[in-house]
Amino acid sequence: MPAVACFLDAAVAPPQGYSFSWDNVSSLPASEPFSGVPPPSNTAVNSVWSPSDSAALYKIDEWGAPYFAVNNSGDISVRPYGTATLPHQEIDLLKVVKKASDPDSSGGLGLPLPLLVRFPDVLRNRLENLQSAFDLAIQSQGYESHYQGVYPVKCNQDRFVVEDIVKFGSGFRFGLEAGSKPELLLAMSCLCNGSAEALLVCNGFKDAEYISLALIGRKLSLNTVIVLEQEEELDLVIEMSRKLAVRPVIGLRAKLRTKHSGHFGSTSGEKGKFGLTTTQILRVVKKLENFGMLDCLQLLHFHIGSQIPTTALLADGVGEAAQLYCELVRLGASMKVIDIGGGLGIDYDGSKSTDSDISVSYGLEEYAAAVVNAVRFVCGRKSVSHPVICSESGRAIVSHHSILIFEAVSSSHEAPPMSELSLQYFVEGLAEEARADYRNLSDAAIRGENETCLIYADQLKQRCVEQFKEGSLGIEQLAAVDVLCEFVSKATGDSDPIRTYNVNLSVFTSIPDFWGIEQLFPIVPIHKLDQRPGARGILSDLTCDSDGKIDKFIGGESSLPLHDLEGRGGYYLGMFLGGAYQEAMGGFHNLFGGPSVVRVSQSDGPHSFAVTRAVPGQSCGDVLRVMQHEPELMFELLRHRIEEFVQNNDDGMALAKGLASSFHHMPYLAAGSSSCCLTAANAGNGYYYCNGDEYGGAADSAAAAGEDEQWTYCCA
Repeated sequence: MPAVACFLDAAVAPPQGYSFSWDNVSSLPASEPFSGVPPPSNTAVNSVWSPSDSAALYKIDEWGAPYFAVNNSGDISVRPYGTATLPHQEIDLLKVVKKASDPDSSGGLGLPLPLLVRFPDVLRNRLENLQSAFDLAIQSQGYESHYQGVYPVKCNQDRFVVEDIVKFGSGFRFGLEAGSKPELLLAMSCLCNGSAEALLVCNGFKDAEYISLALIGRKLSLNTVIVLEQEEELDLVIEMSRKLAVRPVIGLRAKLRTKHSGHFGSTSGEKGKFGLTTTQILRVVKKLENFGMLDCLQLLHFHIGSQIPTTALLADGVGEAAQLYCELVRLGASMKVIDIGGGLGIDYDGSKSTDSDISVSYGLEEYAAAVVNAVRFVCGRKSVSHPVICSESGRAIVSHHSILIFEAVSSSHEAPPMSELSLQYFVEGLAEEARADYRNLSDAAIRGENETCLIYADQLKQRCVEQFKEGSLGIEQLAAVDVLCEFVSKATGDSDPIRTYNVNLSVFTSIPDFWGIEQLFPIVPIHKLDQRPGARGILSDLTCDSDGKIDKFIGGESSLPLHDLEGRGGYYLGMFLGGAYQEAMGGFHNLFGGPSVVRVSQSDGPHSFAVTRAVPGQSCGDVLRVMQHEPELMFELLRHRIEEFVQNNDDGMALAKGLASSFHHMPYLAAGSSSCCLTAANAGNGYYYCNGDEYGGAADSAAAAGEDEQWTYCCA
């Protein structure tokens, strides 16, 4: 190990006045290449890295098809219509981010990051593909009823997401599912503009007010179905329906024996949180019969669990439920609908695994075929008319349509060079035992004994730390031993090549499922994919919390291939397939609020897209209000403090202006001195961007928007 030997030997007997330069580390051997990337043997080989190499490295074609790919520029492209997307309709995601985040003086919107990008065209495509899959299965198997899905709004309650689903699904009677009173109010309001036949499935625990709302919905000609989660709810349904003079439509949630063994299967099986046992179901049927209301019982609901891994498990559960459905028909109930709940999974890692919580082994067509076949077989055996098939496939509908964009702002590197320190000064400050360790380290380096070098380097470091704690070693010498030991680790190939990339994000706010249940999402650089990644890294967020990091990635990886950060151009990462649950479940740890949001539709303009809506993320004032603080009063208190302690009037006014701005800015790190042109005096509340029309017409007119579209700021 000549490099280390030469390095260490310089301090054994240095010439008088000689000061060792710590900059000279060019003789270090190259670090080992990280897994999955061909080692660059020379510049020519490195230059042939292509976008297809990045697509394979990050498995984009496996988890991202048919909506995401890498284009020839090395950027992530979005295919809004899936497999039907034409080449000129693909949207370059980096251009969307630039349009959203560039200052208005450069033609952008000046939105601060992090940024959530929504693609309603993808949402429509997911909805249509789900419907088409069931239509195909029904037609090919001779099924004698139809499919009529509902969207569980708990997956993403955003107003425009729900309104889009109602609008896009009105042609095939697509409805909504609610699990709480505010969700029910939301669903009732949105379905006023939907299909008259759309179902409004009322799940969750219920009190008299919840049941009254559902019954009022029937008075308003909404197709509400009250699903009993607990036996006691039936008494409330009977009481409130009599008070309001409304004939209810009732459903039952059954606890099946079929159980999903994965993490998401905890709500299934006989010990599940929700639903009625067979004994309870029989009592409900008997009570309805006694009250002359057995005809009101029309729907059977069950839920095996989210992320059902195989169609075999799915068919087993659906078959059991279909048998129960037939028994309810035999007992005299006017059954019409079998609601198979959620469970249609997303392949987050592209592995098509049968035993993973983040993967499934089937597609939409296979899922639909398994459901239709199971119901058809059981009902045919029992000579029962085929019911309407309903599903609550929220995750599968909304996961793909939104992408979280965030920026890496810095990364850890090796210790900076210390050109002013000399090895002689370092050695002279050591105690005798530490000097002995140093000499042994030097001798081992000369003999080329790597393992021995590491042992003595560690001993040397520990002795120096003890000297520092005792006060006999200065901070300069402690820093010198850190650099020395890092040099030895690199030269012996023992150093950890994993860097920490600091990202402008809160994991707790924007990716809560990673922190809470270790849910993995694909995370990929959205640009520079025509260049070979030069490092591996983990991601560390802005919060003052050791859990605020991402150190697990799809494919069983504990680090992510990343590029070096260069200059101030920005290095953007995207988290994909996170459109379900993350927004609603995010918290306010360290008072970091939600991201900025843009809505992007495909258009025939020069860049194939138009931004139809843009909303800045929550300001500091917004998140303070969440915790019952009053930003206006806080500012007044600070302004009076300025008047008391700052004598110069101009300085005081400047300080007050700066404080006021801080309340109106987002809590995240600002890019340079830019500020959002949408936030102004109202802290971003009530302001949004639209391309000339109200929201209802914005998406339809997006195709007409081009490069010279007018940017209008409207008060909501």
